[in-house]
Amino acid sequence: MQGAATFSDDSLAPAVRGFLHSPANPNGDALILTHGAGSNCNAPLLVALADAFSAGGFAVLRCDLPFRQERRTGPPFPGNAERDRAGLRNAVVAMRKVVSGRLFLGGHSYGGRQSTMLSAAESDLVTGVLLLSYPLHPPRKPEQLRTLHLPNLRTPSLFVHGTRDPFGSIEEMESALELIPARKELLKVEGAGHDLGFKGKTHALPDRVLARFAAMFQ
Repeated sequence: MQGAATFSDDSLAPAVRGFLHSPANPNGDALILTHGAGSNCNAPLLVALADAFSAGGFAVLRCDLPFRQERRTGPPFPGNAERDRAGLRNAVVAMRKVVSGRLFLGGHSYGGRQSTMLSAAESDLVTGVLLLSYPLHPPRKPEQLRTLHLPNLRTPSLFVHGTRDPFGSIEEMESALELIPARKELLKVEGAGHDLGFKGKTHALPDRVLARFAAMFQ
């Protein structure tokens, strides 16, 4: 079951807004999912993942980052990343009031990158991170690597990446992951690009991600 969620705690600024998926048979854990630079929390991939994880017992919050709460379209401004990370931190604070178990943080592309940066800065914030199509570098600009914080990422992380993603090849991802001192795993999606090949129809990917995630954090 899912419902709109706005956590109205006055101390949570930026606000936390999105949709909360409540599992029929909760396992006590929760996953916070957020979106890429050109999307929002209603992206079909996030909805499908939230449904799969909820069916697996997780409470799942799909939330809009602060930049998307302020503007319905358009990418984040370069100077807004710290505020977006503050929004993710507030989502963690809010979900601690909902579940008693472990908390996990993740997202697609830009949202996933902000999750890794926040976790690198605050290693005890969450139990693990789920990264969907991590944007290792801009397309056709492999020299502009977004890896500076990875040696400080001490939170176990599962990366899900397409073999045709222009934001980073599998070989580049494998090299980047060697920088991470914590446990990390890479789930390859054959033939998929940055959207992981997900078109909003019935698809095995969400269940595959859940199975790998559950095995990693059992």
